[in-house]
Amino acid sequence: MQAVNIIADLHCHSTASDGTLPPAEVVARAAGNEVDILALTDHDTTAGLDEAYLCAEESNIRLIPGIELSATWQGKLLHIVGLDIDPEHPPLKQGIQVLKEMREVRAREMGRRLAKAGYHDTYENARRLAGDGNVTRTHFARHLIEAGVAKDFTDVFKRFLVRGKPGYYHVDWSTMEDAVTWITGAGGIAVVAHPLRYKLTANWLNRVLTAFKQAGGEGIEVICGRNTPDDNARSALFARKHGLLASTGSDFHEPGKWVELGRLEKLPEGLEAVWQKWV
Repeated sequence: MQAVNIIADLHCHSTASDGTLPPAEVVARAAGNEVDILALTDHDTTAGLDEAYLCAEESNIRLIPGIELSATWQGKLLHIVGLDIDPEHPPLKQGIQVLKEMREVRAREMGRRLAKAGYHDTYENARRLAGDGNVTRTHFARHLIEAGVAKDFTDVFKRFLVRGKPGYYHVDWSTMEDAVTWITGAGGIAVVAHPLRYKLTANWLNRVLTAFKQAGGEGIEVICGRNTPDDNARSALFARKHGLLASTGSDFHEPGKWVELGRLEKLPEGLEAVWQKWV
């Protein structure tokens, strides 16, 4: 297999966090889309990896164990993807437990605030949708759409779940340095997820990436989800400037509403792909 022809999707989600497909179905769907290398990167959990491995063994696909950690740097929310991690690494497991508890506090407080605004039982319904996994803002959004309160994800986040709206609750997550240390300590590669989605100025993003690399981070998502060609080109510039490995990921959550697994643009020329470490 030539590395240049590899289809790598290194960012996606299952029902272990806020996706709608079980881990095995995510893997099977990726294999059906001719993905060669897949990383399951659920939010702050590795709970879906065992099921995903079982399906990957039956499919012609290489599964990379991953996670997407919530982090904060100087008050800015960041998501750090960990690739090729050991999910049994004790400090990582301890960090995941802390984040799980923080997510539960946030979810209950979001429910309380929405109830105060007249929208009752949102926590209970978000918990229903989450099943055994962490309750996320996406679960609240799905419930509010189901209840006819909002028409789609854009509408529900804009009206209810962002700063200044009734369902918003601020959390200071793990520090970026801790998140990177948990990943690298677990033998993994730390990657900044969807760098342009944070709406940071170029100056701020350069500061983030400088600190990220100093902490031991190695990669950045150049091709991700709903990026435009201009977004891809901008992300590539940041990768080159900071000497970071380039990653690609659909950020897939559910069929029909997200970029499909493996349906990604090719990396721009002159970048070193993160998956070169595995081929």
